[in-house]
Amino acid sequence: MSLKRYVLAITGATGPIVGLRVLRELSRNSEVHVIISETSFSIIREETGIDWTGADEAGVQDKIRAFAGSDNIHFYADRNFHAPVASGSFSTDGMFVAPCSMKTLAGIACGYANGLVERAADVTLKEGRPLVLSPRETPFSAIHLENMLKLSRIGVRIVPPVIGFYHRPGGLDDVIDFIAGKILDSMGVEHRLFRRWGE
Repeated sequence: MSLKRYVLAITGATGPIVGLRVLRELSRNSEVHVIISETSFSIIREETGIDWTGADEAGVQDKIRAFAGSDNIHFYADRNFHAPVASGSFSTDGMFVAPCSMKTLAGIACGYANGLVERAADVTLKEGRPLVLSPRETPFSAIHLENMLKLSRIGVRIVPPVIGFYHRPGGLDDVIDFIAGKILDSMGVEHRLFRRWGE
């Protein structure tokens, strides 16, 4: 049986650790095509201590594969419009953007493909494939909310990193697992990242 194939984008907002947790879980049993926006590299370094800067695409891909412990990962720079994910003829099972900056959210909502992240999302929408966004901002302005509502009305799943407590998290890792698990749930991806209600 062939692996499912997903696109995962990490954009320039706080909380890339959530996207990294989604990546690690997703790549266990799926082929993952990763795009990281240019501003995200410094945020990843500042918030997690992981430094993926200063390398070409192949070098970054090797680092990401080592981090996730999986060879099912393919990386593309945000300016690489020749990447397979830029074309609708490249079949995928859906796309995640986690975290999703407000700039990326606005670009997707307006069909403004300024980089590969927005282009891949635009392709996902035009091909009728599932798209999950995890917008990371607080508080939301009316503009942010209008962009989310516009996308939600056409079927995009909006999954902000909201903390749950019914599973009684024992620390930050449990909180991150919960958020990553809810993002995966929105695409129907099976996981065991947190204890569900009633289990």
